[in-house]
Formats: sequence, structure tokens, C-alpha cells
Amino acid sequence: MSVHDDLTSVKRCLEDLNRSVGRLEQQLGSGGLEMRRVRADADHLRESVALLRDAASTGAPSKRPELVTISDDPYDINLWTDSDDEGLGARDRHAP
Repeated sequence: MSVHDDLTSVKRCLEDLNRSVGRLEQQLGSGGLEMRRVRADADHLRESVALLRDAASTGAPSKRPELVTISDDPYDINLWTDSDDEGLGARDRHAP
């Protein structure tokens, strides 16, 4: 199957999900936290698939971010000169 076919299939499934969520809302009410979360999640999925469809229609592959290598070498101790320890304050000062 092509990407377009897969996205169309997902869209149909999401439409079925929305109908089912609507029926659940009628039966259980839409005021509960659980029902609001299910509705929000279903809406979020629909928006995400719409974004995927837009990206697929442009044909431009998504660009991966450039990876940055972080060295395992210890940091230079001078980097911490005159810094405050989080939650403890500066080394030479006392709390009021």
C-alpha cells in the first residue's frame, strides 16, 4: 500500500473512532474527566493525521535534525567558578 492509501485508511478509522466517541458521550455524558480526555485524544489524533497528510502531499521528506556529539570528558573546573549551587546559594555566603 502507498502512503496515501495508508493515510486514507487511518482517516477512515479515525472517523469511526469519532462516531464511537460521540455515541459514548451520549450514553455516559461529556462532563467527566475521562470522557473529556478521550475526546481530546481523538481530536489530537485527527489533527496529527491531517498534518501527516499535508506533509505527504508536499512530497518533501522531513528533515532530520543535526546530531550533536557530547564528549564524555569531564568539564573544566573553571566553568563553575563564582556559580551558585542550586538550592544552597553561593559557597561563601549564608542564608539570611
